[in-house]
Amino acid sequence: MQSRLISLSRRQFGFGLGSIAFAGLAARAIAQAPTAGANEVFGYGPLVRDPNNLIDLPKGFDYRVISRLGNIMDDGYLVPNSADGMGAIDLGKGKVALIRNHELGIKDQDFGPFTGNVAKDFPAYDRMADDKSMPLPGGTTTLIYDMKTGQREREFLSLSGTIRNCSGGITPWGSWLSCEENVTRAGSGVGEDHGYIFEVPATQNGLVTPVPLKDMGRFNHEAACVDPRTGIAYLTEDRGDSLLYRFIPNEKGRLAKGGRLEALAFVQADISDTRNWTEVQVSKGRQYQAKWISLSNPESPDDDLRKQGAAKGAALFARGEGIFWGKGELFFACTNGGAAKYGQIFRYVPAANEGTTREAEAPGIIDLFMESTNPTFYNYGDNIAVMPTGHLLVCEDQYTDISSNHLRGVTAQGQTYMIGRSRVQTEFAGGCFSPDGSTMFVNMMEPTMTLAISGPWASVKSA
Repeated sequence: MQSRLISLSRRQFGFGLGSIAFAGLAARAIAQAPTAGANEVFGYGPLVRDPNNLIDLPKGFDYRVISRLGNIMDDGYLVPNSADGMGAIDLGKGKVALIRNHELGIKDQDFGPFTGNVAKDFPAYDRMADDKSMPLPGGTTTLIYDMKTGQREREFLSLSGTIRNCSGGITPWGSWLSCEENVTRAGSGVGEDHGYIFEVPATQNGLVTPVPLKDMGRFNHEAACVDPRTGIAYLTEDRGDSLLYRFIPNEKGRLAKGGRLEALAFVQADISDTRNWTEVQVSKGRQYQAKWISLSNPESPDDDLRKQGAAKGAALFARGEGIFWGKGELFFACTNGGAAKYGQIFRYVPAANEGTTREAEAPGIIDLFMESTNPTFYNYGDNIAVMPTGHLLVCEDQYTDISSNHLRGVTAQGQTYMIGRSRVQTEFAGGCFSPDGSTMFVNMMEPTMTLAISGPWASVKSA
């Protein structure tokens, strides 16, 4: 996901703004009546225009803004800009932890959580090379939401000193994997190497001690998901020539204990490029057997893991972005994949003996779940999640004049319908659901807003 910071400084907005009119400054960037998307199937029906000019939703749905850029959090820091990937983790007793990435780069201090220098013992992974008192602005915030009252209970900074925390994923043991989409080396304006995954427990009541999970690879990380059966993590990479990775941990549930990194390849030898840009090598409706290629030196000082994998036969994907674990399978989005370059979604079903020496007896299966040929139905899908209905939720991420960004639903047959349309020139990100399935949480990236959307989620129609 590519961050596009708004031109106005946060200090020009002021802090703690509570009015929905805050969105108006960015809303001027798109036409008053953005080009409508379309439904391939009924879904929840047509969208109804929002009188507040923020997000159009189907009839019967409503939203609440529960956090926004510049709000003062409970720890005294400010809600940063560029809210991206997000996970909803059950804390019990009706409480949910929303752990939210902030995709801020080295030069984005004006949009970060700090208004001044911080203490030397502040637990940041890295600091500015020319100002050791200032942590890098990327990281995560955690918002505790009370499902019974529908209110934000607490909000605080939970990971600091990283760069461009793009997406990530929740783990079966109740944590969030925050992924850096940046491979800046130490000495290039920063003190540490970047391009790692960091783990943030949902029960962490404040800043986590940041530990880069180096065996999970140093590359342009996008998102992650974990198979609860095996503990294997699957990782996407936001590059035009990206790979799909898996990380087999030495100890299930303890990623910091290390493990091995591999990349997906097709058993069928003539398939090496799934992008379908110049030649159609993968087709919807076919299932393909997968195998996995071992990778060496996961810390990759030259940022060449994808090149190393491709040279060994790993398959190329077009900007692998959102990934999410479903029921015994995972789905991942390739933002500009497909012959028309409007986006693809792939599905992977792990082998019965995934990650073991017996894996090849019945290999994992990968298939092209959906490939868009029409931007009015689907355009540049990014973050994804599995909805309580079993359909996919997709957050669009495009800045063309084709249409405004949408929240899309995708049925089991790969057909799409609209869930929401942004009336602000920004992208949706971090879509996820409360554990009881009653509420969707989603970010509007810039200026940052986090929304709680309620409605008749079970009433979707697939025809």
